[in-house]
Amino acid sequence: MRNLKITPEIFFNQRRRFLKLGAGSLVSAFAVENLLAEILQESSLQFKPTNPQEAYALNGELLESTPEEIATSYNNFYEFGFLKSDPKAQAHLLKPKPWEIQIEGAIEKPITIELSELLTNMHLEERIYRFRCVEAWSMVIPWIGFPLQELIEFVKPTSSAQYLRFTTLYDPKQFPMQGNLFSLDFPYKEVLRLDEALHPLTIIAVGMYQKPLLAQNGAPLRLVVPWKYGYKSIKSIKKIEFLEEKPISTWEEENPKEYGFYGNVDPEVPHPRWSQATERVMGKRGQVKTLYLNGYAHEVEHLYLGMDRTKLY
Repeated sequence: MRNLKITPEIFFNQRRRFLKLGAGSLVSAFAVENLLAEILQESSLQFKPTNPQEAYALNGELLESTPEEIATSYNNFYEFGFLKSDPKAQAHLLKPKPWEIQIEGAIEKPITIELSELLTNMHLEERIYRFRCVEAWSMVIPWIGFPLQELIEFVKPTSSAQYLRFTTLYDPKQFPMQGNLFSLDFPYKEVLRLDEALHPLTIIAVGMYQKPLLAQNGAPLRLVVPWKYGYKSIKSIKKIEFLEEKPISTWEEENPKEYGFYGNVDPEVPHPRWSQATERVMGKRGQVKTLYLNGYAHEVEHLYLGMDRTKLY
């Protein structure tokens, strides 16, 4: 597999700063999260592109990072509202720290853990990924996160675990649309097969553009699966369950004719109401051709060998 990740030297060099904080209940959740913010801020001095539109090579093409202002102001996050501008306008309502994550199900170590503590057991990396929305627009985002595979190994799934279900925080005070009768059936849920979750490209993101995630982008942690449509990359994760049987995800339950379980990007499989053959790259004019599996076919198409592509949407 081609190298698509960068491990910033700053995270390796600053590991002793984490150790100096102590361990267990003696460590303030704020202490580690604030240290994360400090390291992310400092890291921008270590690997910030010399050109704000630095090009990254991927699949033989040169990709330009989407301007940060666009990526943080044009969002789908229906817990805040239906308009693209609603997440940024309502972001102040979300309180992303301290933040506990419940991990349970078919695993050897069911836990409820502070994100701050979890991060001390993970290895943060920068990943520059394509991001393709089911609405036929796209971005290129420099994420900071850790491979989901590390978390899976940390909690030790049993042999019966086949799926992971992720659930967003449910709190209508922080997410005003969760109390709206005309909204989705919240809390939002998404599902991956275990082999998809274990793939090295699948990450849990805690930052972007060398900074901690903003609320409108899914603070304090979100899933990022770059070969799938954006609705699969669930935001503000509060619970992760390891399950034996396939559960139904939010959009699959809400509108199964338009949103399937897999959500794989495929230019040859149209959405019922529009083509997926092309996409609008945010910050640029015109349309470009959409790539199968969002340009990551070389890395992930083996996961779906023998399956009908029309069933992978």
